[in-house]
Amino acid sequence: MTFSIVARSDDGASWGVAVASKFLAVGSAVPAAAADVGAIATQADANIAYKYLGLAHLDDGATAQVALDRLVEEDDGREHRQVGIVDSDGNAATYTGSECFAWAGGVTGRSGELGGYAIQGNILTGPEVVEAMETAWLAGADQPVERRLLAALAAGDAAGGDSRGRQSAALLVVRDGAGYGGHDDVAVDLRVDDHADPVTELARLVDLNELYLTASTPEEQVPVDDALMIELEALAKAEGKDSFHMWVGSENYEMRVGPGARPDWIDRRILAILRGETA
Repeated sequence: MTFSIVARSDDGASWGVAVASKFLAVGSAVPAAAADVGAIATQADANIAYKYLGLAHLDDGATAQVALDRLVEEDDGREHRQVGIVDSDGNAATYTGSECFAWAGGVTGRSGELGGYAIQGNILTGPEVVEAMETAWLAGADQPVERRLLAALAAGDAAGGDSRGRQSAALLVVRDGAGYGGHDDVAVDLRVDDHADPVTELARLVDLNELYLTASTPEEQVPVDDALMIELEALAKAEGKDSFHMWVGSENYEMRVGPGARPDWIDRRILAILRGETA
């Protein structure tokens, strides 16, 4: 019912899962990941317990293959399962039970010294789906991991994807301190539960996630001098807010403006939005 990629980034800092399916809310069932531990996708006749048991095995020091072997050995329904796992070192393993509906299969590999991936799918139009995903992943080494995972998913979708059609997609990426405000490891956790074109919609959400939930890089930060601060306050009041600080909070741009009522910097995109220079 599903095609997915589970991967560790080439720099070794991130783990993630991208998945799509003709199945309602696939993101609620398939992906799981923990920074410095690994990532897993459980699908076909998914055994949801695999997510937590698999990560526990990895956290105890098992390699991806050992963790996978343990999951399968302990499951009487193993022939109906499909799983992909990547461990803390980028080692990857994939499994497709003999009773999974055709076309079903998977592939694993390394990408760079630290990266690794497992790609798998079932009820697909054919092996070209997995092949296209692998090609896209390997070609995207210069992209941020969330964009790279999304590109692999889009390539699989374009190659035919789920033979029954489209319904949902999801993307989960973890790395240390990447969550909102740096308080957890969840860099991206996005789900399209029911949509005619879920992978395209997921790409739109990734753009929004970057804008609202990732911090500005130094290159994106415009210093705020006194003249710009006066302009910011005037523009915020024109938007009906008492202050620029209130405008930032009401628009959820805290990750892209310096702290406090008198910030030292503002993200160039947020400045353009406030000035009305972008849609």
